[in-house]
Amino acid sequence: MALDLQRAWLQRGATARLLWPVSLLFGSLAALRRTAYRTGLLRSWRAPRPVLVVGNVVAGGAGKTPTTIAVVRHLQERGIGVGVISRGHGRRTRDCREVLADSSPTDVGDEPLLIQHATGAPVFVARQRIDAARALAARHPQVSWLVCDDGLQHLALARDLELCVFDDRGTGNGWLLPAGPLREPWPRRCDLVLHTGARPAFTGFRGRRSLADAARGRDGSTVPLADLAGRRLAAVAGIARPQGFFDMLAARGLVLERTVALPDHDDFSSWQSLAGAGLTVLCTEKDAAKIWPREPGALAVPLLFEPEPAFFAALDAKLSSADG
Repeated sequence: MALDLQRAWLQRGATARLLWPVSLLFGSLAALRRTAYRTGLLRSWRAPRPVLVVGNVVAGGAGKTPTTIAVVRHLQERGIGVGVISRGHGRRTRDCREVLADSSPTDVGDEPLLIQHATGAPVFVARQRIDAARALAARHPQVSWLVCDDGLQHLALARDLELCVFDDRGTGNGWLLPAGPLREPWPRRCDLVLHTGARPAFTGFRGRRSLADAARGRDGSTVPLADLAGRRLAAVAGIARPQGFFDMLAARGLVLERTVALPDHDDFSSWQSLAGAGLTVLCTEKDAAKIWPREPGALAVPLLFEPEPAFFAALDAKLSSADG
């Protein structure tokens, strides 16, 4: 996503106003689609288990995957069998398959692989998420809840609960794509709203994002971030908002000689190693499995996301209500 377009979405300036007529067409088509599902003209499929969808209404990353990981871990701590389904955006395969610890991000997608590594929960990907849900339930009958990573607008999958995630952008300029960042009008009905940024734009539960105190190498070894302060460093991120990762590293006192911002879900096929330049490369956990074959010495810095306790209390109440 072009940086200048993201900036245009924050205000109703010349670029946004130029694109506004197209957004009216986008909104009309989206409304027709929602009506078709609501009236039964198009069919929503119900999964074999209750479904909690974690998604957003704004284009670009707002923290869905860290939120999914936090939710899955919370359910696991409560003793609830939980699995995760996803389309597996960015993968080159088209089938339905299970995400295993040794899966390639090329085959299953970088975010599903990260979720599997972070939680150990069963994870399935498929172009049609209902196929992933059916396959997961059949392979792992102990699972009692399915968490859908992304898919708030995937109305073909019926859902029992919806969690909408926002970052500090909020709803931007409040206009629909392509004049603004909204995939659908806001406000809309939603069971829970969670803000992943430090400055929420409106009411909702909050969470705190931070970097782990240590980076992890390909061999599983760890290096405290404090020990990296004296090294020559470069940072790379193939995520929706790379600058956010770079800023968090800088806030921890790390001086970056070079930063490389790549498109979200980039496969690193064009990556040129920086080892010869004497730089230690820092990357996100999401990018680690893709960069390590080309930059074995890169260190992955985990992102930690902790929703406030009140969020989990509200989530538990919603889960109990849905189960009842």
